[in-house]
Amino acid sequence: MTQGSAVDPRPAQLRAALASPEWDIIVVGGGASGLGSAVEAATRGHRVLLLEGHDYAKGTSSRSTKLVHGGVRYLAQGNVSLVREALHERGLLRKNAPHLVRDLGFVVPAYDWWAAPFYGIGLKMYDVLAGKLNLGSSTYLNRDKVLSRVSTYQPKGLKGGILYFDGQFDDARLAITLLRTLEDFGGVALNYAPVTGLLKDGEQVRGVRFRDEESGQEHEVRAKIVVNATGVWVDDIRRMEDPSVKPMLSPSQGVHVVVEKKFLPGDSAIMIPRTDDGRVLFAVPWHDHVVIGTTDTPVPQTDFEPRALEEEVEFILRTAGRYMNPAPTRADVLSVYAGLRPLVKNEKTDGAGSTASLSRDHVIRISKGNLITLTGGKWTTYRRMGEDTINRAEKLGGLPERLTITPGLHLHGWSEDERPDHWKVYGNDAERVQQLPGADVTLHPALPYTEAELRWAVRHESARTVEDLLSRRTRALLLGARASMEAAPRAAAILAEELGGAGAGKDAAWQAQQVEAFRQIASGYVLSSGA
Repeated sequence: MTQGSAVDPRPAQLRAALASPEWDIIVVGGGASGLGSAVEAATRGHRVLLLEGHDYAKGTSSRSTKLVHGGVRYLAQGNVSLVREALHERGLLRKNAPHLVRDLGFVVPAYDWWAAPFYGIGLKMYDVLAGKLNLGSSTYLNRDKVLSRVSTYQPKGLKGGILYFDGQFDDARLAITLLRTLEDFGGVALNYAPVTGLLKDGEQVRGVRFRDEESGQEHEVRAKIVVNATGVWVDDIRRMEDPSVKPMLSPSQGVHVVVEKKFLPGDSAIMIPRTDDGRVLFAVPWHDHVVIGTTDTPVPQTDFEPRALEEEVEFILRTAGRYMNPAPTRADVLSVYAGLRPLVKNEKTDGAGSTASLSRDHVIRISKGNLITLTGGKWTTYRRMGEDTINRAEKLGGLPERLTITPGLHLHGWSEDERPDHWKVYGNDAERVQQLPGADVTLHPALPYTEAELRWAVRHESARTVEDLLSRRTRALLLGARASMEAAPRAAAILAEELGGAGAGKDAAWQAQQVEAFRQIASGYVLSSGA
């Protein structure tokens, strides 16, 4: 495709969504649980349509700590079954997407004489639960070895530490990889297509009504079974069937800050095992930057752009400052982001109490009209969540019951080739991306991304807005909020060109609107220098 011959892919996607008189399965929600369920269905040979109201991974699924992990904290809480399942899935995902998941060593510091043996015993259990899929054995490190791996640990009082291994990934890129995998297996997906109602035959839910946000038109699509996988918004969909339904969730907010690599210059991550609020704190090298988090703050309502509270940012910086030398300050924060966890209420207490104590297990509930709701869980177990959901969907929808193939499935782009960090996420598509115009033109001096990547995202990854391009197809917004705002005008120009230019309504005014919309969102990722 050359300049002037751009073809907008969305009309074809919309036609495909409307082409079938009845789908086997409609999945509502394009985050980890929805994409995982849709891929599971498509790889079993079912005809599946996925509808996402905003963009893929717009919510929680692009705002994680960037870890594929069993959950050391859950082990301390005694939830051995969750940890065992997550460690198993961690190992599978490492094999299924080596271009997106890598092994990462974590150093737990010991500043008390008892700390190293205490944490060492727990982490040996972590190794045992991982079984054959373990990424590496945990080991004791003396003081010098701790500092050789993490030179920025506070040396005063340091006795030693424990090294253990978990996985790391790029969450939004995994979502896009699952989207491409879904399409590889004949599934159809459409973003910016919010579901506005459910279709029923009697009491049975047999389809959905959705709005195409770009045209404003409403459409109806039918299916044998509908899966509600909308994360923290599952109760909104459930109320479309029964307005009096009791809410399932007690959402909580997790905040992270991103700083320069100099605060953690090696290849190891930091895990601080006991914070003031009873959580663990991670500092993780990611895309040549460092992500530090997280918090667990109950929130009364859900928002598509949750904002970090001042006290959350201060908690992260204060806790990190006790262990890191030099300590990151507000002025060092390149970006701050918040995500909402879809934590399922304890039915006995109706959600009373701390969200930190709520289970991270996934939950599947079936309504009177056979609407399947999947929520809870975490990225690491996305595949298992999808498998469990489609097992139920086959039975309820009268579909052929087929065995899963996803434990050994190579996800789209599968590649074990070593590439520079930001190219690696494309896997074996990287060469094709680099053949597009602008592969050698970076968007901004402070960002690694190129113009070619934006073109690829529009042509092949369903990017529709500047936010899609700079927040999730590339991770520019997280790596540097101010830099991403400065890159927005060029991103808007490329987006307009790829979508057909002024002749398709993507004129200078449209571009300015896109830039302004992105800057409004990105401003919330910038941390003011004062409290």
